[in-house]
Amino acid sequence: MPNETDKVRLTDEQRLDWLRLIRSVNVGPRTFRTLINHFGGARRALAALPDLARRGGADRPGRICSVAEAETEIAAARRLGVTFVALGEQDYPVRLRMIDDAPPLIAVRGRIETLHHAMIAIVGSRNASAAGAKFAAELARDLGREGFVTVSGLARGIDAAAHRASLATGTVAVLAGGHDHIYPPEHAELAGQILEHGVLLTEMPLSWEPRGRDFPRRNRLISGLSLGVVIVEAARRSGSLITARMALEQGREVFAVPGSPLDPRAEGTNGLLKQGATLVTEAADVIAVLRPIVGQAAPDQPAEEPSFEPAVPDEPAADERRCVVALLGPTPVEIDDLVRLSGASPAVVRTVLLELEIAGRLARQPDGRIGLL
Repeated sequence: MPNETDKVRLTDEQRLDWLRLIRSVNVGPRTFRTLINHFGGARRALAALPDLARRGGADRPGRICSVAEAETEIAAARRLGVTFVALGEQDYPVRLRMIDDAPPLIAVRGRIETLHHAMIAIVGSRNASAAGAKFAAELARDLGREGFVTVSGLARGIDAAAHRASLATGTVAVLAGGHDHIYPPEHAELAGQILEHGVLLTEMPLSWEPRGRDFPRRNRLISGLSLGVVIVEAARRSGSLITARMALEQGREVFAVPGSPLDPRAEGTNGLLKQGATLVTEAADVIAVLRPIVGQAAPDQPAEEPSFEPAVPDEPAADERRCVVALLGPTPVEIDDLVRLSGASPAVVRTVLLELEIAGRLARQPDGRIGLL
């Protein structure tokens, strides 16, 4: 069986195992990577999940995605024209691969070659002003003429304006739900138009209906795909500001369009400008910053690429496990602090944390700190 990090393709068998693992309870992108590195493969990780949950203190194992469930999703995806692209494969977007919590599998539909172009995100208010929507469209159109693909979230307002204006030059819509649950529903026609010129992309299960907490998760992919993010309009408490924060954490450029101090839809963007975001009044402002970056080769691997070589340490001793768990509480702490204070090896600490996470007892913060639920 080929090594799972070969830049070719996973076998159908491997892809099925990957889908089962990422669809299992308490397994997110970071945990997926840890499990693969820990056990050397998705199938071995799946077999270990019940024992990990037991050692982590769970009363019963979490739900593990069955072979039948994964096969059903793959078959339904195929009928819809959806392809599952795995982290490390040739069609996986190179910038997205760089982020710490890159999804192991992305479900892609449309012109997949669009993902190989330089991308810029344009996001903003759902309740956009006419002027804001017009500017977003002009910006997307001008950036498209310069070879940039527009990325956005298919939302009402600014997102929709940016998508429509970049249909001819390429656009990527990142979905908060599954491919057969387009949100908002009135954008189903727009989604169909995007398929002819670009890509619909999501990490969520095919039939997933988006919930409120799924949108910030989607936003990290919008910024992760892109060289930078342009915020056109955003109120003080806005999902677009979450995208801007995630972009900064991922090392992306953040741009903001100024607005009237009297318009609450400009409060967030004006605040970003005060914090050092690049001011944008025309496409040239974005291009001047991004052109040098486009010329640089993106790192080929994320910070912690799965090794896929079994490296299972001995099971932590009972006193080591008790010591690490005792140091944890609701307040998030650094993993390095746990290693230092417990006196245990980093491998033992990571194993205990993995057990707790699979048991559903561990909460991970975006900055990497961890705490007990």
